[in-house]
Amino acid sequence: MRKVELRMNEAKKYEVIKDVYNGRKTKERAHVELDLSIRQINRLINIYVQKGKYGFVHGNRGKKPITTISKDLKDNIIDLYFTKYSDCTYTLFAELLAEREDIHIAIDTLRKLMLENDILSPKSHRKTRKRIKIRISKKLQETSSKRQIRQLQAKLVDAEFAHPTQPRCIFFGEEIQMDACIHNWFGNGKTAFHAAIDDSTGTIVGGYFDYQETLNGYYQITHQMLVNYGIPCNIKTDKRTVFEYKKKGIISDENDTFTQYSYAAKQLGIQIKTSSVPEFKPRIERLFGTLQNRLNVFLRLHNVTSIDEANSLIPSFIQEYNEKFALQIQDNKNVFVKQLSEEKINLILAILSRRTIDSGHSVRFKNKFYKLVNSKHTQIFFAKGTKCMVIEAFDKKLYATIDENIFALEEIPEFMAKSTNFDTFEEPQIKYVYIPKMCHPWKLASFEAFLERQLEKFSAKSELVQD
Repeated sequence: MRKVELRMNEAKKYEVIKDVYNGRKTKERAHVELDLSIRQINRLINIYVQKGKYGFVHGNRGKKPITTISKDLKDNIIDLYFTKYSDCTYTLFAELLAEREDIHIAIDTLRKLMLENDILSPKSHRKTRKRIKIRISKKLQETSSKRQIRQLQAKLVDAEFAHPTQPRCIFFGEEIQMDACIHNWFGNGKTAFHAAIDDSTGTIVGGYFDYQETLNGYYQITHQMLVNYGIPCNIKTDKRTVFEYKKKGIISDENDTFTQYSYAAKQLGIQIKTSSVPEFKPRIERLFGTLQNRLNVFLRLHNVTSIDEANSLIPSFIQEYNEKFALQIQDNKNVFVKQLSEEKINLILAILSRRTIDSGHSVRFKNKFYKLVNSKHTQIFFAKGTKCMVIEAFDKKLYATIDENIFALEEIPEFMAKSTNFDTFEEPQIKYVYIPKMCHPWKLASFEAFLERQLEKFSAKSELVQD
């Protein structure tokens, strides 16, 4: 007969019921000592008679819970992490296991499994890192295997800087934080991801990839925001490239990116606030920290190799991100202004440049020559030296304004498309050209007045710095 070992509470039940069965104690006394009903005392007496001491062993003794993860599954999870998902946080890893590997595991269980194997999340807390480092250091002292030493040393990761927590704005659309992050998002080279996030809800309102931090990138995310949400109250960003006043040596207006974006923002009624301190816009800084784990993995798993492929997938990623992490938008807390048509947005997000009509009655723009035509596709002639303003709309169509009139620009090719002498000549049909209505922001006088005010502000700040 095998030996039976009882735990403390099981042994107490056994001894009391044994005494009751042998007549040394009454059922009422056993009821008081064990805090059990008389019915339960009778049941335990029957168990003692049928099974003896073995009947008091708990039925689950030695059995694994139904939710226990097998060793093979644990090894498979660890192997998947190192081979495919090594740059994922615990939460993202659990989501990808369910979506891509059909392995459903609770995040707490996964976290426990990873920490047992000294695997730190890229976003683990400093306290957790410190605890794991102490444990790894002890293991390094106890082992002499070079292979194990290399594995343990690889798990020692430096603590990551965290941005300080700041209170959110109250209203959705009250403050948009905007920036670009140059990082190795996909492939072998670095690209710039432009993003805009609402401070109140954490909703990403725009995202776009470009090769560098550019005016086009900021125009793209602004276009997404205006179309999908409306006009915000304020925009916070840093003092880099697009939002700096033009530097010495830059003459052309189209290269003066601060003027271009701030002039568009002025027409929309958006106030731009800039600062070079990262804590000035912590929401967007924190977002890039999150995206460097999530977006990287998303693009890698979709085999993205080009900017066009990345930009085609960004809308679906943003929608998925907002559904998971953004706070719910309340109608009474929404201060976005929705009053712009697609056409008006296209004309406001434009690049404006001052030009002069040359002796050939044409305008030179980006090393190409253009003629001015009206809506009936008829060329309009102006005297040499006439000042005009060239407008490159968001959709890249070109227009020019002179006084109170607006014209379309048509490129003058280097060679004629057909020869009037040797090619078959067909009677030309009148082609009507769409020309938008003249608006106040496109007047040359309005643009020059804005430039003058910006120059005065820039000069005042320079004098203040020198003093």
